Amino acid sequence: MDLRWIPHLSPAYALAVALRRDVLRKPLGLEFSEAQLADEAEDLHLAAFDGTELVGCLLLSDRGSGRVQMRQVAVRQDLQGQGLGALLVRESEAEALRRGFATMILHARETAVPFYLKLGYGLVGEPFAEVGIPHRSMEKVLV
Repeated sequence: MDLRWIPHLSPAYALAVALRRDVLRKPLGLEFSEAQLADEAEDLHLAAFDGTELVGCLLLSDRGSGRVQMRQVAVRQDLQGQGLGALLVRESEAEALRRGFATMILHARETAVPFYLKLGYGLVGEPFAEVGIPHRSMEKVLV
């Protein structure tokens, strides 16, 4: 598996948006708006490639005060549960540390909470709804 940080609006970014749409948005009947994608210009974009095929991705968004938010974690459905998501998370944590961030935060879908707990993330606050489904805030101090 080849992990690469990719530029916003690059051909690889378009592939990542397509994967995120298929895995995260379509099942909920949602679509990305142009404004949502434009807002990602300052984010860091990590992609996993199997050969030339993009099979996983995530975003990191600077939230200030040494905090970075992991967002839009997506792995192609037939590859889920095989360690690719954990590989993406570990690389994003390492990059966040290189860039001086102290804490990674995220909003996990309720179904993904066990995945993040295994990776050392802790629950913060009460459950809430986001994009119409249950989520939990989670965070991890990076070391």
